[in-house]
Amino acid sequence: LAGRVHCRGKPREGKAGAFRVIVAPEHPGGVRSSFFVPPSPSAPERRSVREVAGGLSAPSLHLPPHFPPGSVVRSRVKSETSRREVLSVPYYEVLLSAGTGSRPAAIAMEPHRWLPLEANPDVTNQFLKQLGIHPDWQFVDVYGMEPELLSMVPRPVCAVLLLFPITEKYETFRTEEEERIKAKGQDVKSSVYFMKQTINNACGTIGLIHAIANNRDKMNFETNSSLKKFLEDSLSMTPEERAKYLETYEAIRVTHESSAHEGQTEAPSIDEKVDLHFIALVNVGGHLYELDGRKPFPINHGETTDDSFLEDAIEVCKKFMERDPEELRFNAIALSAA
Repeated sequence: LAGRVHCRGKPREGKAGAFRVIVAPEHPGGVRSSFFVPPSPSAPERRSVREVAGGLSAPSLHLPPHFPPGSVVRSRVKSETSRREVLSVPYYEVLLSAGTGSRPAAIAMEPHRWLPLEANPDVTNQFLKQLGIHPDWQFVDVYGMEPELLSMVPRPVCAVLLLFPITEKYETFRTEEEERIKAKGQDVKSSVYFMKQTINNACGTIGLIHAIANNRDKMNFETNSSLKKFLEDSLSMTPEERAKYLETYEAIRVTHESSAHEGQTEAPSIDEKVDLHFIALVNVGGHLYELDGRKPFPINHGETTDDSFLEDAIEVCKKFMERDPEELRFNAIALSAA
């Protein structure tokens, strides 16, 4: 449950001032379930839904087990795993109303938010496997920017993911870069697959999508690959439409959340502010593109070749590091032929 409920209408008899929370599937004909929650003593007309849900256990939702696939319950049970186990359903939509149930409450929904991914090849490779990609290509660590360390990376390399800190210096540069490109223009091939980011902390998954989508001719997808279906469905969409589609694409969201718990470090709280960000660097048609869902368009960094791509991509990474010489929080992983 997310957002805030504003109580409107008269309280239901015997439930003075209580909110009635209605849980319903997105699909027509689904069975609804509801329960009452007392208002906040300090502000009876307004109560955080996050606060409401924090005091509930999953069984108290009393949800029927036969909701159709594709629905979601935005509930705050102990963990996503326990939610799926208790409810035995993949996804529900939550509707909220005030006491009488005759008038819906006004809801100011928070932005979509996921747990951040770790820049760890084991995590990203398992993520891709779960999305139905055969391990012909695997992510590997880039241990350093020097030639002798780059020589340890298996070739060929078709994509690089860079994790870097979002600092004040970077944000200033990003604004100036956007203005400069808008004024002067740039060449971007129509075959570049690019999507915007509208989900907080989804940059790791979007980086993976950018890496695979722009090398899909090299990938060996399983028959029932959820990522293959996502790419096929979204190929004709705009970057903004792809972002919206990802918001509702349950198979990728569930895989992302599972992968976020698989790293070497403990996953932070979903509400914790994270100032690290993933971008993808890819070679499309002999040009090196930086793909960042926070930016309005791809960035063309010039010509490259299959043989020189890793070194060219690392030169771009070096520029990120040079802009913030006091920062140490940089990490790169490369998508290499296994």
